[in-house]
Amino acid sequence: MTMKKSNIIDPHLHLFDLSKGNYQWLSPKNPPFWPDKNRISKSFSEQDLTLSAPLSLVGFVHIEAGFDNDHPWREIEWLEAHCNIPFRSIASIDLTLTEAKFIELLDKLLAYQSVVGVRHILDKQAFSLLTNAQVKNNFKILNNKTLNFELQMPFSCSKNVGALREVIAANKNIIFIINHAGFPPLDTNSENWALWQESLSSVAQFENVAIKCSGWEMINREYSVDWQADIVKFCIETFSFERVMLASNFPLVLFSHSYKDYWQTMVEQLEEHHLPALLNNNAKQWYKLQLS
Repeated sequence: MTMKKSNIIDPHLHLFDLSKGNYQWLSPKNPPFWPDKNRISKSFSEQDLTLSAPLSLVGFVHIEAGFDNDHPWREIEWLEAHCNIPFRSIASIDLTLTEAKFIELLDKLLAYQSVVGVRHILDKQAFSLLTNAQVKNNFKILNNKTLNFELQMPFSCSKNVGALREVIAANKNIIFIINHAGFPPLDTNSENWALWQESLSSVAQFENVAIKCSGWEMINREYSVDWQADIVKFCIETFSFERVMLASNFPLVLFSHSYKDYWQTMVEQLEEHHLPALLNNNAKQWYKLQLS
């Protein structure tokens, strides 16, 4: 098969500098306790984002990676000093901060030209966070800033998604971008798969929600291409081509594939006329990325 020429904007990746950042989650003493975590416990720069022609990386979105969660602007400073490829950044933020501290931190982060949004990983704390009065108040502050919020949580729990829907409905100016396709279950015939589909369908009704398909290796290191293709197809049918992006989750993608092989496999799955939207144009729009 002839590889299709594609300019790729990778909208979900992480770069590490272990000599400058904390990255407590990468320590073998701390969770997650992955037996293969040593494969990514090293520094990664944009020079490691290598693709083979006719594929070309023209931009990326850096998602906070635990560089320094107490002083998250340090990660942004490091990125802006070391990255040459056009990029946007998503900074770490604590949604439980008091209003005054939240505003102070947000203003500090927004002084950096690459910052377009923030992330507080919700995961298993999703319901308690999304129903917390202080968190809801801080979402209102984000709403006034017209920012992106990276939404990382499993979508196979209806209680969590019900709380999420209330937050989205109350904050129409925030762009909510679902990370890792909402963690789809491995078993496509399971009740959890049906719940995941139902949950994504319920939030897709909001026009300020988009979704990134990535993070497959976080669910199963040996995931199948057919399972992956089913998820991408469902996301496109549910959100439309304009609100779906394909991403790598580098360097975690290395648990399953090289960066080059991952993108080759993704491109080979797609119809040629779908490539510009899914690999480039949508990410450029949702993350306000200007290419040089």
